[in-house]
Amino acid sequence: MQTFTIYLLVTQAFILAITQNLFAQKPMPAKPQTKPIVLIGGTAHLGNGQIIENAFIRFEKGIITEITTTNPTLESQTAGADVIRTTGKHIYPGFILPNSSLGLTEIQAVRASNDLIEVGTYNPHIRSLIAYNTDSDIIPTIRNNGVLLVQTRPQGATISGQSSIFELDGWNWEDAVLQPDDGIHLNWIPMFTHTSWREGDRNLKKNENRTQAIADLENFMNEALSYAQTPNPTPKNYKLEAMKGLFDGSKRLYIHVNFSREIVESIQFAQKMKIKKIVVVGGRDALQVADFLRDNQIPVLLERVHRLPSYEEEGVFNPYQLPMLLKKAGILVGLTYDSNEPMGSRNLPFLAGTAAAYGLSKEDALMTITLNTAQILGIDQKVGSLEKGKHATLFVSSGDALDMRTNIVEVAFIQGKQILLEDKQKYLFRMYQEKYNLK
Repeated sequence: MQTFTIYLLVTQAFILAITQNLFAQKPMPAKPQTKPIVLIGGTAHLGNGQIIENAFIRFEKGIITEITTTNPTLESQTAGADVIRTTGKHIYPGFILPNSSLGLTEIQAVRASNDLIEVGTYNPHIRSLIAYNTDSDIIPTIRNNGVLLVQTRPQGATISGQSSIFELDGWNWEDAVLQPDDGIHLNWIPMFTHTSWREGDRNLKKNENRTQAIADLENFMNEALSYAQTPNPTPKNYKLEAMKGLFDGSKRLYIHVNFSREIVESIQFAQKMKIKKIVVVGGRDALQVADFLRDNQIPVLLERVHRLPSYEEEGVFNPYQLPMLLKKAGILVGLTYDSNEPMGSRNLPFLAGTAAAYGLSKEDALMTITLNTAQILGIDQKVGSLEKGKHATLFVSSGDALDMRTNIVEVAFIQGKQILLEDKQKYLFRMYQEKYNLK
């Protein structure tokens, strides 16, 4: 009996040690800002194309109250505030990651950790909002590169569901949500389908069911439009209720489409259905129909510019130059990563860095992951740039945040809350550094 008791105590101690280690890997959500915070001396990249050298940024209760050039008078007015000296460093608005599955999937190979797709063809009533997991181990790795906001969406089906926009901090989705149910995602019905996923675009066949599928989608849209125009419809239809926002402009329609003919076709279809706000997501061939997009004021969220060209005759650097070429064509452009790879989306700032290396100015490239994206998502009144009256969602980097060599986030705030820049990888690094006495 005594041996068993000793064994039990040892086991409990072992479990406690493991639990403490696990806790060390999960940063605790930040507490609300309780006193003013002032950043003095850094180079502030406002996210709207402007730069302030030797910046003075003050925020209280999560809102920026002052942003200007530092002067002796301002420095004398910092009594009662926490002052952070940022001389020689760079200050940025929090980067925004649109079109992601972050918070809905953890380990792709483990089915139980994926909550991405619902059965059915038309699922506008499916909400990423209530499925979002704030305890994901991926989230801290993303925000360590300056990504502080994410648009999370369901996947699959023709209409996959509604996305919501979250801050990357909070105990639960109620704490984290910035904009609930911001839009509905439509995967446009393709002209061609793959006969073998292993061979990719080399093995395509005509989609024989396409005409009927588009006719069915049109019937559903017409039903939704009729429902939206009916005062107090009875009984309530949850699918059609979710569609109402598309017709009154309170929600956006995000059309996932890449090929030029399909881009034009899908937008004309949405316009025929009297949908007010349309966004193209993907848009690999957007340059081929740039005049059409500009004339119809359709913004584009380019997906993963770190990729091979789409066509054999296309220049190898064309994907890198596409943000610059679309901007020159007068199109509002934001950048996103591959929605199927939330872990890789920590590289979002480096997509913008590549765009800067291939034609965009540094500040214009920064806008593709800050203010441009905020405008496309409809959250630019709150975030996306460092301006008085906006949320104090920002970070300080020791160097250029668009360069993977110098993107070293030293301090970050979400609505004025200073978040812990900790993640599993940093913890493991310290653990093995200690084990092997590395310096």
